[in-house]
Order: sequence, then structure tokens, then C-alpha cells
Amino acid sequence: MVSAADRAKRPAVASVWLEGRAARGRKAEQPSGLDRDRIVAVTVRLLDAEGLAKFSMRRLAAEMGVTAMSVYWYVDTKDDLLELGLDSVHGEIRLPDPAREGADWREQIRELAVAYRTLLVAHPWVSALIGTYLNIGPNALAFVRTVQRLIGETGLPLNRQAAGMAAVFQFVYGLGTVEGHFKRRCADAGMTLDAFYAEAMGAARSMPELSDMLEDAEKVIEAGGGDTVEEMLDRDFEYALELVIAGIETMVSRA
Repeated sequence: MVSAADRAKRPAVASVWLEGRAARGRKAEQPSGLDRDRIVAVTVRLLDAEGLAKFSMRRLAAEMGVTAMSVYWYVDTKDDLLELGLDSVHGEIRLPDPAREGADWREQIRELAVAYRTLLVAHPWVSALIGTYLNIGPNALAFVRTVQRLIGETGLPLNRQAAGMAAVFQFVYGLGTVEGHFKRRCADAGMTLDAFYAEAMGAARSMPELSDMLEDAEKVIEAGGGDTVEEMLDRDFEYALELVIAGIETMVSRA
């Protein structure tokens, strides 16, 4: 059994996906009515509903109507369970088919970027776990392999492909993280995005020192179009993604 202390001592190699722990099966003496998939599914549901800070093995066990010790038959630590949940939601990403007739790297990068943004917004807790764990589960690795393939098809030289991956997917990570937390904040406040935005802007307008900045910002927002916050978020994401793709094309032409 791996403890949290063991993870702290060897963080570079600590992962549920190493040493065969992710494939643990049920033993005869383990509690009936539980299995790894069900535990992970409830974990994801709780993380979506209540957030990472409120999640605990005790809270999970209570949700499932079992004791915390029952859950430990299936996972060694809460970290292991969070890793399993992280990989589980990566399975929601629909990966572009490389064999699709007429497939173009630009369109497939767009598809994958949209799917990644959707994941980060739907599960705000995910952004805090990426980088915390090795994230080497099967679904995460399938996503990374697809990213590598698509960036390889852009024509960027090999020594620039890591930067190309960062340009696209770190951009999506950053935007998706902020958007996900913003939407969660609105939901926690019991407000729509538009109502929250209107209230925040109203508060900002009451501060004279912000008047010049707000005037410029409102001109930019109005010029961009969009009647709702959701439309503005989509509009800015789509155009920002086009800027990144155009940047890759430009750098390829210079190579």
C-alpha cells in the first residue's frame, strides 16, 4: 500500500498508473456493491458539484453510503482517486480521426482545442490537478498523442514542435481555467453569467479611478459584438484560436 508520505518523498514517480495500482481488482473479502468505476464516477460527480477543496474520502464514502475504509479497498490514497478521476474525464474529449478523408491539421486542432476548453469549463477542478500529477492515464496519453500528431503535421521543425503544442494548448488551458472558475463563481452565487457581469461592471463604474480603463474596455467589447457573456466568450475564444493557428502558419513559412 502506498501512503501519502511515500508520494511526498518521491513526487516525480508517484502515480496510481505506476506499479500496477490502477488495475487493482476486487478481492473476495472486499465489500460487495462497490467497484473502482463506480467510486471514480461518484468522485467526479462530487468534484463537479462541490469542488476540490470540499472533497474528502469521508465525504465520498458518505455519498455512497459506505464507510471510508470500504473505499480504501479500491484505492490507496485520495491522490490515487483524484488521478483516476482526472483521467476519467479526459475520456470525454472526442479525438479527431487521423484517417478521416480530407483531414486538415488546422480543422483538427480547432476540434481538439474546443473539446479541451469544454473539458476545463465543465470540470473546473481539473485545471488544479494538471501538473500536480503525472497525468499518464490511458485517456490523458491518448489526448497527448493526438496533440503531438497534429502539431507534427503543421510543418513546424522538430525543435519547435513543443513550443507549438504550448502555444495552442497552454493557451486553451489558461482561457478554459479562467472561464471555468468564472462560471463556477456565478453558479455558487446563484446568478447567470450576464447578471454577474452586469453587477461587477456596475461596481467597477462606481470607482472613478477606473473610468478611463472601463471606457476603453467597453468600446472593445461593443466593437466585438455579442449580446450575452456566453457569446462574447465564444467569440473571443474562436478568434484567439485563429490567431494562434495563423501564427503557426507564419512560423512554418519562415522555417
